[in-house]
Amino acid sequence: MNSILEKIPRKNHENLLVGFESSDDAAVIRLSDDLAIVQTIDFFPAMVSDPYVFGKIGATNALSDIYAMGGEVISALNIVCFPEVDDPQILAEILRGGAEKVMEAGGILAGGHSIHDTSIKYGLSVNGKVNPQKILKNNACEVGDVLILTKPLGVGIITTAYNNGVVGEEVLQEAIISMETLNKYAAEIAREFPIHGCTDITGFGLLGHLAEMLDEKYTAIVQSNKVPILPEAYQAAKKDMVTGGGTRNRNHLGEQVRFMLDDWAMEEVLLDPQTSGGLLISLPVDEAEELLMKLNQLEMKSACIGRIVEKQDVGIVVE
Repeated sequence: MNSILEKIPRKNHENLLVGFESSDDAAVIRLSDDLAIVQTIDFFPAMVSDPYVFGKIGATNALSDIYAMGGEVISALNIVCFPEVDDPQILAEILRGGAEKVMEAGGILAGGHSIHDTSIKYGLSVNGKVNPQKILKNNACEVGDVLILTKPLGVGIITTAYNNGVVGEEVLQEAIISMETLNKYAAEIAREFPIHGCTDITGFGLLGHLAEMLDEKYTAIVQSNKVPILPEAYQAAKKDMVTGGGTRNRNHLGEQVRFMLDDWAMEEVLLDPQTSGGLLISLPVDEAEELLMKLNQLEMKSACIGRIVEKQDVGIVVE
């Protein structure tokens, strides 16, 4: 992908504060000294059968990038791919779910665009706002920081296991609750603290997004026994209920990661692509306890999962 992006014509602009020259979560364009616009877009195929639930998950996932940049949601546009032969009521339910999440985020749903396609896809283009002095970049962590994760891992494994009859409806519902939960609430709490780096965990899995955060400048020590995991995700991984995306993440990271544990299933959980995953926050160690205490007043529980150290011979060490 980097080789493709390098070929796109571009013009440097003093007001483009974050663009596609980095691997950050959204673009940021300065409008004035104290106001910048945050822009992002995301959509994907359905991973659950209920169209209303899919709409909520798709919207929650797209909105998340605004929060990962430290911003607030302003507005959104629907992006829809829908088969011409399918029941329009399915589309109505998808859009209803998405609209509810945009409203919950405090944003305005202002329209959208649709095309005919062979399969259903849904997401949002989202605008947000942020003070240029308070942008949260994904690659600004520092030595001595600790890492806090605000949602459990395992949604990719759980949905795969459910589709294969390995786990039941109750287990799937735990994953759905996580995917439907806006990162708005964790982000609002985190704004009170001196955050150095922040990203949201999506398709590259925890370790892939952590590697982006390190930007080849530092090493992260991940304590696997501290990482929050959805119920049954680890057991499902032990039964080979893993995703192709997880395999691609493993191959992409290669020797950037050293696993000190002998636990293939846990490795798969850490590599599992997440749909609408949590925030990964890097902040000074002396601020972490208070932030964690406040975050854990939310229904979705957070955990301190590791720390940032001086650069070693690998980017990530998993203990």
